[in-house]
Amino acid sequence: MPVKEDVEFKTLDGLTLRGWLFAGPPKGPAIIMTPGFNLTKDMIIFEAGQYLNQAGFTVLGYDPRCIGTSDGMPRNDTQPMKNMEDYHDALTYLKVHRRDLVDPERIAFWGYSFSGAIALCAAALDKRAKAVIACAATTTWEFSKWKQVLAKAMKDRESQLAGNQGMYLPLLTETGDQPAGLGQGYQGEDVLGIIQRHASIEPSFIPRTTLQTYYNIAAFRPMALMQFVDPTPALLMTGENDEISPPELQRKLIYDAITGPKEFVTIKDRKHMDILTGNGSLEVFEKQAEFLNRVMVPTKGANGVKKRS
Repeated sequence: MPVKEDVEFKTLDGLTLRGWLFAGPPKGPAIIMTPGFNLTKDMIIFEAGQYLNQAGFTVLGYDPRCIGTSDGMPRNDTQPMKNMEDYHDALTYLKVHRRDLVDPERIAFWGYSFSGAIALCAAALDKRAKAVIACAATTTWEFSKWKQVLAKAMKDRESQLAGNQGMYLPLLTETGDQPAGLGQGYQGEDVLGIIQRHASIEPSFIPRTTLQTYYNIAAFRPMALMQFVDPTPALLMTGENDEISPPELQRKLIYDAITGPKEFVTIKDRKHMDILTGNGSLEVFEKQAEFLNRVMVPTKGANGVKKRS
């Protein structure tokens, strides 16, 4: 069983983000990962981190800002632009503060669902990352209740400036609908049931977000950055039955927009919520490890010593 070390690091704007680290071989490759929309580090990606650590990687997973054990106010306020920047600061933490453990020329970004798109954007802007993996990356960044939600967001801003608490929305309503109309397919994958089960066992997971989260999402244009992922090698993995982020949209909006080294892997009989869990998940992680080992080969000089670019 991998040994988990509790770690924390600072962001450029002064927050402390907290997570866990599974140490791999000294001076070896590393992976930075975060979970999906409003999820904590111990949900979904924890198992992935253990598998990839056993495959020879140092793995750093952390709670996004404002979520779980990480700092940030207001709580459960999702800020995709800042989430992207936090990947950069996580890489700096490994490069500078864990240089005895990690080869700074072999660090990859990894994200699931919402964070799959965030990881790709982070890789587009930070070429210190030598690879990026996006599992079931989110493709829907507009919401069907656009006008109503943004109008309420403006009223919420006025209310907060008058000294009131900000407004919150549940991740899903009691009928399993997304309150802002963000995305689709939640009923078909029993996302409400998954949320309720995690809320009962994960004390740091709060199944609600600020109303301003949707203002932040509305202002975020991730697909415009996909062309800049090149030349960073990218692996997209999707379940063939994903209803929340359909494979055809992941291919059209993300994969086709990336012009550099890339791979698209479809996992048979898997959906959005189970691509990383249960029987068959080992195959997923083996494919990821094989990809990273292939694209993050250490460079060596004539004397066998690694060269730093």
